[in-house]
Amino acid sequence: MTRRALLLAAAAGALGACGSSERAPSAPPPITSPEAPAAPATASPIPAHTRQLVTAIVPDWDAPTAELRLWLRDGDRWRAAGPAWPAVIGRGGAAWGIGLHGDGAPANRTGPVKREGDGKSPAGVFALAGTYGYAARPPDGAGLPYTPVDATWKCVDDPASRHYNQIVNARTTAPDWASAEDMRRPDALYAWVVEVAHNATRAPGHGSCIFLHVWGGPDDTTSGCTAMDEPRLAALLAQLSPAASPAFVLLPRAEYDALAPAWNLPR
Repeated sequence: MTRRALLLAAAAGALGACGSSERAPSAPPPITSPEAPAAPATASPIPAHTRQLVTAIVPDWDAPTAELRLWLRDGDRWRAAGPAWPAVIGRGGAAWGIGLHGDGAPANRTGPVKREGDGKSPAGVFALAGTYGYAARPPDGAGLPYTPVDATWKCVDDPASRHYNQIVNARTTAPDWASAEDMRRPDALYAWVVEVAHNATRAPGHGSCIFLHVWGGPDDTTSGCTAMDEPRLAALLAQLSPAASPAFVLLPRAEYDALAPAWNLPR
């Protein structure tokens, strides 16, 4: 059996975590930003030194599917690095997160706001941080910091923990959490992981452990992450460069179109 077949076969047995479509405990009612006029914000949250941008466009706030594309910036213009590819997001759709765009909905925009356990993927603009995986080394050409993980690596999703929304090694970090995600799962979903810097200030209850990772298939949603085919994710890791300060944008189509002029989003 090929490596790709092994990965997909293992993914079919997914357990509860960011990558699983298994229903999580009921979350509190969603928060909605106050109503405001539909006008774009006035400044781009994408750093001027960011030369690589991964966009994820979803049809609407409730949709669990997305179209992803990698863009490269030449001067003030973005150009596509290749064709778009399909992905899945949270089973609850999307909601404004905490990122480079700010906390929740930007000025003059409305929509749901991300909370822990709501099954929604955070919308907005986010830096891409470190990468993790089961293999000893990342895909050839990968440049972002990479950490191979074993069973002792966890991502803490307990808001009461001082390590909330952090990836830690339980071998060297004294556990103070009641719950955490295994970074080395018994399936293939975390074979490659890119950490999305959502809620970098680690505000309790506003969402944790948000990744780009391998999907279990085009119909297998997540609990808040963005997931895709393993070969496509491996190829993305090989393209991302720390010198380009890569960022990630996830938005519903209507929000993307409204914010594109002020945020200088790729067209």
